[in-house]
Amino acid sequence: MESGPKDRLKLANVSRRRFLTGLAGGAALVIAARWDLVETAEKRKYGAAGMPGGYTDNPNVFIHIDPDGTVTIVNHRSEMGQGIRTSNVMVIADELGADWERVRVEQAQGDHNVYGNQYTEASRSMRQWFDPLRRAGAAARQMLEQAAADQWQVPVSEVKTGIHAVSHAPTGRTLGFGELAAAARNLDVPEPESLILKDPHELRFIGKETGLINGTLASPRPKAIDGEDMVSGAAVYGADVAFDNPLYAVIARPPVYGAVLGRFDESDALKVPGVIKVLRIDGSGLPSEFNPLGGLAVVANNTWAAIQGRKALKIYWDNGPAGNNSAYTSTVFRERLEKQARSAGKVVREEGNFEQAIAEAKQRISATYYMPHLAQAPMEPPVATARVRKGSAEIWAPTQNPQSTRSKVAGRLGLDEANVTVNVTLLGGAFGRKAKPDFAIEAAAIAQSFEGRPVTVQWTREDDLQHGYYHTVSVDHLAAGLNEQGQTTAWLHRSLSPSTMSLLESDFDHKSKVEQGMGFNTTPFDIPAIRLENPPAPAHVRIGWIRSVYNLPHAWAIQSFAHELSVAAGKDHRDFLLELLGRDRKISNPSVGDTYNYDEDPAIYVINTARMRGVIERVTEEAGWGKEMPRGRGLGLAFHQSFGSYAAVVFDVEVNDRGALTIHRADIALDCGPQANPERIRSQLEGSCIMGIGVALMNEISFEYGVAQQANFDRYQLPRMTDAPKDIRVHLIENPEEPMGGVGEPGLPPVAPALVNAIYAATGKRIRRLPVGNQLKA
Repeated sequence: MESGPKDRLKLANVSRRRFLTGLAGGAALVIAARWDLVETAEKRKYGAAGMPGGYTDNPNVFIHIDPDGTVTIVNHRSEMGQGIRTSNVMVIADELGADWERVRVEQAQGDHNVYGNQYTEASRSMRQWFDPLRRAGAAARQMLEQAAADQWQVPVSEVKTGIHAVSHAPTGRTLGFGELAAAARNLDVPEPESLILKDPHELRFIGKETGLINGTLASPRPKAIDGEDMVSGAAVYGADVAFDNPLYAVIARPPVYGAVLGRFDESDALKVPGVIKVLRIDGSGLPSEFNPLGGLAVVANNTWAAIQGRKALKIYWDNGPAGNNSAYTSTVFRERLEKQARSAGKVVREEGNFEQAIAEAKQRISATYYMPHLAQAPMEPPVATARVRKGSAEIWAPTQNPQSTRSKVAGRLGLDEANVTVNVTLLGGAFGRKAKPDFAIEAAAIAQSFEGRPVTVQWTREDDLQHGYYHTVSVDHLAAGLNEQGQTTAWLHRSLSPSTMSLLESDFDHKSKVEQGMGFNTTPFDIPAIRLENPPAPAHVRIGWIRSVYNLPHAWAIQSFAHELSVAAGKDHRDFLLELLGRDRKISNPSVGDTYNYDEDPAIYVINTARMRGVIERVTEEAGWGKEMPRGRGLGLAFHQSFGSYAAVVFDVEVNDRGALTIHRADIALDCGPQANPERIRSQLEGSCIMGIGVALMNEISFEYGVAQQANFDRYQLPRMTDAPKDIRVHLIENPEEPMGGVGEPGLPPVAPALVNAIYAATGKRIRRLPVGNQLKA
C-alpha cells in the first residue's frame, strides 16, 4: 500500500487538485474565468501587481461553496503566527456575506500560476492582497445574487445578500448559499469594473473588533482560524508531518561560511543503532544564494539516532574555499568599521552645504552606534520533509516562500517545476529565516537517494543559530551641528553594513538601493544641510534578513542620535523631534533617492511627516509624556516609518542602583491607514515590542575565526516574562483615507532606541552599543 501523510496533515493541506475533484461531483460554486492583469510589461508595476508573480483576481481560486452551504476559502499565504489565515479569510468572508461559523480554510500549495504571489514577507500580505481578496468576495456575492434573481425571475437589483443567504425583499423569499452554488457556478465572472464593494457600515469583520453592525451583533466575532488548534497541540507544524516508513536526517555543515567537506570517517556513525546511511551533500560555493551549505548527512530511522550518528562523525573541514571568512572575528570587524566610519564614504544623498553648515555650527555633536549580528531564532527551527519518486518530488515544509522552494528543488533535482509539489505547513515563527529554501533543498537532495520514502531533515537549535542567515552587523556614525537656538543645521550619517546582496554576488560591499530605502536615505528631517554616506562593508557570513530588515539599525542609530541632540540642545525630546520634522510635508521618495519604497507607487505612498507627527503626539499623550518621574525612572521615545506605516513607542523604565532594569510600560502608536483586522494588528505590535526588547537587551551572534559563538538559548537569550513590560498598550490611529500600510514589521524598529532613550532618562547613562547586556552594571 502506498504510504502517505496521515490524517492530521490532510486536515491542514488539502491539495487543490483533490479539492476541485471533490467539487466537480457536487453543486459547488466553481467559477472558471480569470481576469488578466491590466498592466503592461513595459510599465513598472507597483503594489499587488508589482509583486513577483503578481496577483490573482479569481474567485474560483479562493472560494468554494458546497451544497450544504459550507464556504471553503483558500489561504495562499504562509501562517507564521501573524494571523494571516484569519485575516485573509475575514476579508473574503465579509465581502461575500458568509457566516463565520460556516467558513473553513484550506492552505494552498505553492503555485504562482494559480495563486499569484505567495512569498510571505515585507509586511505585504494584507497591504497588497486586501483589494484583490475583497474583489474575489464581491464577485462571488454578485454571482450568487444573479443566480437567485434568475431563479425568481426578478431584477437582480431587488435581491440582496444578507448573512449566508440571498433574499428578495418584495416577496420575502430567501435562498441559502448552498442552494445557489450550482447555478452560480455557470455564470460569468463579473468584470472588475462592475463590482460593487460593500460600504463600510455594511462590513461585519473588516476593520472591526466585534461583529457589530450599527451597534447590533450581526455575527459572532471571528475566532482565530488556528487558535484552538495551536493551544491544544492539534496544529500541524513542519515537524508534525507524519508518514508511514519515514526516514530522518540531520546534517553536519561547515562551521565557517564557504568551507567545504574535506576528509571524513563515517564508520563510527554507522555503528549507531538506527543509522542507515551517511551521505555527502554538496553546497554551491560562494556566494551561496539560497542553496545548502553542503556537508555530511546522517540518515536514520529516527531523529535521535541521526543526531547521535552526527556526533560520531570525524570530519576535517577545508577552509580554503572560505577565504578570509575563516579569520572573521566580530569584535575585530566592529573596530574596523568604527575606524572606517571616521572617513568619508560613497555619498547617497546630499542637500545643502554640509561642510559649511557644520563649520558654522554653535555646537557639534557626533556619536557612533553598533548593532550586532542577530539570528531570527524562531521557536520552530527549520525542518522539511521530501519524497522523491521517479520524475517528481513532493515537499512539506514551514516555508515563507513556497514558490522559490518549488523552483529551487526542481533545479536541484533536475525536474520540471510542474512535477514538484510544495505543501505549506504552519510555521512556528520565521522572522525571515524561512524565506530561504535551503532546508527544503537539503531534504529533497537526500530523498533522491531513497526512492519513494519520505525523508525529514531536522535542524536542531544549534544548527539554526550556528548556520543561519544572520541579520547584518551595522555601524552607524552620525554628526550634527546646532545653532544658537539649539536647532539642527547640519546632519551627517555614515552607515556601514554588509549587504544581503552578498548572498548573490561576490564583493558586494555597499548597501543595495533597497536597503538604503529602509529608513536611511528616507530620513525625513527638515535640516538645511544633510549628507548621507555609505562606506563599504564586506560580508563574511551569510547575511539574510530579519523582521524589519535594515530599518532596524537605521532606526536604532537615527532615533538614538536625535535624542542625544535634544539633550545637547536642552530641549524636550518630543518637542525636539517635532522640530526636526518641521512643517507638515509629503516627501516624494524618489526625491530623496529612494527607488524602493516597498514596491509601492511613489505617487500614492509618500513620506508623510504629518503622520509621523500624529503617532508621536498620540503616543506621548497616552504615555503621559512630561510627567514627573521618580529617581531612577524615565520615559524614552522613538518613531520610525517603514512598509508604508508609521509607528512610535514610549517606554517607562526603572533602573535600580544595582543596574537592574524593570520595564513598567510600553505605549505603541501605529498609523497603518485602513485596518483590516485590528485585533491582529494589536497582537503584532505586542509581539514587536517583545522581540525589540530582545534586540535591545540581549540578542547578539558573535564570531571568532568565522565560527558563531552562540549555539543555544543559554547564550542567545530571548526575553522572558520578567523582561517584558508589565503593561503594553497599543493605540491604533484611524486613518482610512490613507493607503494601507504593513503591520508585521513597522512596530519593531523604534523599540530598541525608545528603550535605550528611556534608560538614559532614568540613569543618565548613554548606550551606543547593542545589546545593552551588562552595560548598566558597569
